Amino acid sequence: MNIGFLGAGKMAEAILAGLLKSGGKINAAACEQLPERREFLRAKYGIDVSPDADALRGADVVVLAVKPQDLAAALAPIARWVSSRHLVVSIAAGWTLARLEAALPPARVVRVMPNLPVLAGEGMSAFTLGTRATREDAETARRIFSCSGIAEELPETLFDGVTALSGSGPAFFAYALRAYARAAEARGMPAETASRLVLQTLVGTAAYLRQTGQSPEDFMRAVASPKGTTEAGLNALGAAGAESVLARAIDAAWDRSAELGRA
Repeated sequence: MNIGFLGAGKMAEAILAGLLKSGGKINAAACEQLPERREFLRAKYGIDVSPDADALRGADVVVLAVKPQDLAAALAPIARWVSSRHLVVSIAAGWTLARLEAALPPARVVRVMPNLPVLAGEGMSAFTLGTRATREDAETARRIFSCSGIAEELPETLFDGVTALSGSGPAFFAYALRAYARAAEARGMPAETASRLVLQTLVGTAAYLRQTGQSPEDFMRAVASPKGTTEAGLNALGAAGAESVLARAIDAAWDRSAELGRA
């Protein structure tokens, strides 16, 4: 695969690292404006890195990995040479397929919403195809992002929800982790111990649910003995309206994503 990255920040690096670890034959190049970042990528990965977007001309796949607010300006140089032979993969939040295809008329476009855990190889990436993209392009996108977690094809109409659940969701989980740890600290548990217990509990719960396929409802019933500690805690969450609070967080993120898409 000949792949080029327009922008070479942490997300682009995570995608590149995942591809290299997969063992496939990868020929990579990147366009990056920061000199220190260029030197870092050359030294660590041995790839060609240039401040000039024309360095990506030879790529079959071009990944748009600059910040969404900078993408319009960054697209101008590649719009001069991009053609129908190029698959353009965008990870820019808020940029719809229609907007991307209008900016790069000949290209085949795939839009992807990855999340921060891609950096740990445990990402959740949703992708959707533009009007000129092919089923082969879908498999290429799946291959690229499966190297850093799970990749799933979804209709673009669900992307505001993807943003809320898997894009913003990690921060909501971290918020809950912090709350649990602080509650334990308030009862006298050392902060480092509380954080370690809570984090491993989350990791273990996620791993168990993934491996068994058990529903959250069945899992809660299995953990909660009648009149036991878990039941007491779950009753407290219900009385406080915790589910409604979490739903409001998802709704707020979902609505904001829709607003950004219309901007």
